[in-house]
Amino acid sequence: MAADVSDEGTVRVDAWIWSVRLTKTRSQAASACRAGHVRVNGDRVKPAHVLRAGDEVRLSHAGRERRVVVSKIVRKRVGAPVAVQCYVDNSPPPPPREFVAPVAIRDRGTGRPTKRDRREMERLQGGGPAVR
Repeated sequence: MAADVSDEGTVRVDAWIWSVRLTKTRSQAASACRAGHVRVNGDRVKPAHVLRAGDEVRLSHAGRERRVVVSKIVRKRVGAPVAVQCYVDNSPPPPPREFVAPVAIRDRGTGRPTKRDRREMERLQGGGPAVR
C-alpha cells in the first residue's frame, strides 16, 4: 500500500477524489467534474485534470461544499484512516440537520382519521393554521 501513496507525482482529479473517499464512486466524481462542481485552485476542471500535492480542491457534493488541500497523491482507493491523511480538510462545518416534526401515530384498525384528527396531525407537523 505504501506504493499507492506518495508526496510526489500527479493523478487525475476524478480518481483522487474517489480514492480519498470524497465520493462513493469514480463515476460520481467524474460526473461532478463535468457538471462544474469541482474546482482546483479556483478553476473549474474536467475529470482528466492533473492534480499535484498542494492544490486546493473544492467539491460541491451531497448538498455540502468540501474544501481540501492535497497533501499526498493517491493512485488507488485506500482505507478511510489512510485517506484522511492524504488531505487537509478546510471545509466549513456541515449544516445542522433539520428538525424532524413528530409523526402522528394512529392505532391500527381505528379507520380513517376524522377532519379533526387530520387538522391535529397537520398542526403537529407545522403545516397550516390551527383552526377549530
